[in-house]
Amino acid sequence: MTYCCGILVREGLVMIADTRTNAGLDNISTFRKLQLFEQPGRHVMTIAASGNLSVTQGAVNLLMEGLENPETGETERLADAQSMVAAAHLVGRAVRRSLELMGDAVRQPGVSFDVSLLFGGQIGAARPRLFMIYTAGNAIECTPDTPYLQIGEHKYGKPILDRAITYDTEIYDALKIGLISMDSTIRSNLSVGLPIDIALMRSGALKTEVAARIDANDAYFRDLRERWSAALREAHMAIPPPPYRNPQ
Repeated sequence: MTYCCGILVREGLVMIADTRTNAGLDNISTFRKLQLFEQPGRHVMTIAASGNLSVTQGAVNLLMEGLENPETGETERLADAQSMVAAAHLVGRAVRRSLELMGDAVRQPGVSFDVSLLFGGQIGAARPRLFMIYTAGNAIECTPDTPYLQIGEHKYGKPILDRAITYDTEIYDALKIGLISMDSTIRSNLSVGLPIDIALMRSGALKTEVAARIDANDAYFRDLRERWSAALREAHMAIPPPPYRNPQ
């Protein structure tokens, strides 16, 4: 019950996540799914999570408190990672360890403990990177050929990203397109909803340029929704009608 997307463009990284955890006529709750890890001048990293909340929350706590390295015995924290690849491996280990700590609970019938995480950011002078991390702790990396990753209810917002996002998209345009993708998902799926958490990190800045929450009273997001709906109506009206008619 979520939708999160990460967009990696030449100018930096955009992360967007909804906050809905339950959906129903009388059962709606919210939970922050976008976590920031920042030490200005050294690193800026963010995690967006989808799936079992107890697993993802446990993994985030482990990343802050530290995991023991089984080979060296040292305690490793996300804030101490020397590269984004090493940090992504640590996030994967934290997910696996969180599952291990839950013991026999993970074998309960009818309960899913699967998770998916988007992990992105920049450490030092290296380029920004974006990964998708799975329950098993393995990961795939975003590339300039397909400069975005999604988790959760991604099918409604994917066509917009496919048509509009390239690696050379300006970073605030990437944020705007990501918000349109989120709005399209909210309109089509009850399990995704406001508020939305967003983060924008410009390459080389090593700090968040934007970290904000968008709720139903946000004037820009309301205007974006209305303008996008109007633009779609105008676009389909401008296309000639189909010529497929039976001859008279």
